Amino acid sequence: QVQLVESGGGLVQAGGSLRLSCAASGSIGTGSIRVTGWYRQAPGKEREMVATLTRGGSINYADSVKGRFTISRDNANNLMYLQMNSLKPEDTAVYLCNFRFWVGTEYWGQGTQVTVSS
Repeated sequence: QVQLVESGGGLVQAGGSLRLSCAASGSIGTGSIRVTGWYRQAPGKEREMVATLTRGGSINYADSVKGRFTISRDNANNLMYLQMNSLKPEDTAVYLCNFRFWVGTEYWGQGTQVTVSS
């Protein structure tokens, strides 16, 4: 079993920055991770991919965040980050981290709220 806990959300003005963290604990073998990522869900909208990072280092960003957000991972400490710069009101959402393993299991965190005021 794997537990994921996000932190770092909050209220920020448009143009500001936040850094989200995802701490993973439990039965984690770094070599067993296939891909990790950040997703977000705004009220009344479907959950959408923000950024993903494969074990091999391939990164994918949603078009809406390219050039503004950066995903990274600290494998030694089972941490994942999302640096968010130049935030916009439309970035307001609950941000969730996700870990997917080669064996087919998948885990989600509870989410952290990000609110960007105009």
